[in-house]
Amino acid sequence: MSERARRERPPAPEPLLAPVLDAHTHLDAAAGRTAQDVRAAMDRAEAVGVVAAVTVADDLDAARWTVEAAGWDHRVVAAVALHPTRANVLDDAARAEIERLAAAERVVAVGETGLDYHWPGKLEGCAEPAEQRAAFAWHIDLAKRLGKPLMIHDRDAHDDVLAVLAAEGAPETVVFHCFSGDAAMAGRCADAGYVMSFAGPVTFRNSRELREAAALAPAELLLVETDAPYLTPHPHRGRANEPYCLPWTVRGLAEVRQVDERRLADTVRENAERVFRLAELISTTT
Repeated sequence: MSERARRERPPAPEPLLAPVLDAHTHLDAAAGRTAQDVRAAMDRAEAVGVVAAVTVADDLDAARWTVEAAGWDHRVVAAVALHPTRANVLDDAARAEIERLAAAERVVAVGETGLDYHWPGKLEGCAEPAEQRAAFAWHIDLAKRLGKPLMIHDRDAHDDVLAVLAAEGAPETVVFHCFSGDAAMAGRCADAGYVMSFAGPVTFRNSRELREAAALAPAELLLVETDAPYLTPHPHRGRANEPYCLPWTVRGLAEVRQVDERRLADTVRENAERVFRLAELISTTT
């Protein structure tokens, strides 16, 4: 695929039969940083049945931006934290600012936080595992103090993520964003009551273990997301991703779970409304 094709947005999918919410996206990276950019992206999304989105921060600048963006469009809410790979900048000043931003009304989760064992040693300036674990513990405590869900980034670190949650005491609601485990990991999360959010890779035919996990996850613990601009679902893998691309993931997940599209859409929308407590912030029905 050419670089130009990779950058181009895919054509819009067929609209969904029932509305859904994108449980994890990065609108600043996927669509642009102006209010006009955000509204245009959400217009594209709503046209195909994606009626709301959680835009997620991964550094301090993005955290400031997500809180501002959540005020630009009624279809947008935010999640705030420092990404595990940036945990080495979580000094006292950063903690104070993250805590202030995370307390905002339209911030519905503390995230994304967790552990990433893929990038240390490969990415210059990446936080080391010990730094990541300390930051993860702090974000867990913050989520509990604020009474908000914790949004987990877990890359190549399943056992340690679960161990830290157990050691620190998990918040009432834990969401594994872009769930990447196998059926055994899904079972462990289900036993703990952790929510599993599935992104584009669940539509990839070579993701056998992930698809097995998606088939087994309890319906009440299921969300869908884009993680845009990353992880564009089949059949447009490798191209630019946005919330409007979510219908392909919804349909792929429905196929894996052997349920019809409307039933799956209703399930994940109702779960998102409950998990993120959206009743007073967003109307997700049309």
